[in-house]
Amino acid sequence: TMGEAEFLSTPHNIQISEVTCDSFRIAWEMTSEDVARVTHYFIDLSRKEGGEQNRFKHRDVPTKLVAKAVPLPMAVRGHWFLSPRTEYCVAVQTAIRQPDGDYQVSEWSQVVEFCTGDYAMDHLQQLLDKAQGAAGRMLRFSVFYRNQHPEYFHYVRTECGNAMLPTLKDNSGSHGSPINGKLCGVFLSCNTEFDTGLPPKDSPYGPLRFHVTASNLLNPNTHLYFADFYCMYTAYHYVVLVLAPVGSEGDRFCSGRLPLLDLTANPFLIYVPGAEPTFCHASDVILEVLYTEPLALDQGTVVQISGHHQLMSLSTANAKKDPSCKVCNISVGR
Repeated sequence: TMGEAEFLSTPHNIQISEVTCDSFRIAWEMTSEDVARVTHYFIDLSRKEGGEQNRFKHRDVPTKLVAKAVPLPMAVRGHWFLSPRTEYCVAVQTAIRQPDGDYQVSEWSQVVEFCTGDYAMDHLQQLLDKAQGAAGRMLRFSVFYRNQHPEYFHYVRTECGNAMLPTLKDNSGSHGSPINGKLCGVFLSCNTEFDTGLPPKDSPYGPLRFHVTASNLLNPNTHLYFADFYCMYTAYHYVVLVLAPVGSEGDRFCSGRLPLLDLTANPFLIYVPGAEPTFCHASDVILEVLYTEPLALDQGTVVQISGHHQLMSLSTANAKKDPSCKVCNISVGR
């Protein structure tokens, strides 16, 4: 009949809402006549071209989703393996399935771009559970430390009022970690050599070491958060923790975004209360502790380390996480 062959209107005014790291809702406008007769939606989603070329291209072949028509907005979840914090392009087409199995289709809508979100709390909890499995036994430690070059400490003394100031966390580690490019802090280490119980003699970050008694930073006035678990095509793994004084700006940022750890009982970094509190760190992962406040040099001491200055290849600045490692990747989007 003539009615069947009437053209479908082109979907317009596409709305993307409720975007997470691996899902979104999509809606658009079409005529009321079309709403009554459309049987299927075709949704075309692809990673926005340009920027960093994704080396795992075969996992992201642009694909068309054929979905039975449902009331809008339609939830898109699990149809694709969406990556967190990634820009995508989406377009839609409406269709009427004909008795012979062919489709009468509308024109494609305009392409709309959107960006997926950070890992949500449940994803971080999955990552935390995996990290717990890799953490290993607890070893005693007594200082947090930070290695840098003489120029850095000179700058701190002359330009920063003698305090190491928080800087923006780079994009190293998991792509979906909520702190990347958003939270400021001062990175500290606490790992020790198992035979001496002391910090290692060398460092990829520089020959001078600031160290501060653990109790100055890790105490009941501090909140400890889990932020990431990753490796860089290496046998060993990194765990990123955030140490934020209760009520501080950093604490407010992390609250509700990152899993809060119990200071006295967690797999990574613990404070054991007592007349003389003791401190322990996980022995089988490398902890990167982000302290969210300025750290005055006079809270600790700066010393020359005895070991040689190691290769910078051990540095984790802007390091890319190995996406194929079974130990530290979670499957979002399923």
